[in-house]
Amino acid sequence: MNIADQILYEDNHLLALNKRCGQIVQGDKTSDVPLPELIKAFLKERDNKPGNVFCGVIHRLDRPVSGVVLFAKTSKALSRMNESVKGREMRKTYWALCKEAPLHTEGHLEDWLLRNEKQNKSFVVKAGTEGAKLAQLDYRLIGVSSGGYHLLEIDLHTGRHHQIRAQLANIGCHIKGDLKYGAERSNPGGGISLHARSISFVHPVRKEEIAIVASPPDEPVWKDFLAMN
Repeated sequence: MNIADQILYEDNHLLALNKRCGQIVQGDKTSDVPLPELIKAFLKERDNKPGNVFCGVIHRLDRPVSGVVLFAKTSKALSRMNESVKGREMRKTYWALCKEAPLHTEGHLEDWLLRNEKQNKSFVVKAGTEGAKLAQLDYRLIGVSSGGYHLLEIDLHTGRHHQIRAQLANIGCHIKGDLKYGAERSNPGGGISLHARSISFVHPVRKEEIAIVASPPDEPVWKDFLAMN
């Protein structure tokens, strides 16, 4: 696994990777090495750094999800980007492949999600349910493949646990490979066809607009859509 091949953007303050399905952003109960540790080892060797290397997590992607994920190379950049995320100033766009078409070609979804820690799953519940959090996104249908899959482009407005997966399943659009949220079968390798396509934000130091785009996995199911977009 070569971190260098996954780098989409890098400067003295930030580093963005195109995360592969199966990689983890933070440590979990498995013994798999999370991306920040892999990045630190990579930077230490590449740049001949004698001391400790800093790598801060700015936002997260689920293990089975692919796409752009951003890390901070300095504590100052991490602090400033955390404020940006908290203020919802970072814009995130996702692509999701679903077998079913949505009832409307575009729409706004606003639901209350309740996370079940034991099941590691989120459920759409009634407003006012104790512990539930508001989840908001916009979606639009941007293509249909020859194999009958529908490509939804999603603008994420909140960052709830499994938000896109739960909200799309709630309208009958199950993400390809996502058995946890109702897909009929798994994908080879255990990933799901949800891809963090792009992020845009104001640079924490230079104060200029940065936009980063990640190609989806090199799999046949995505190739039709790359030609369209």
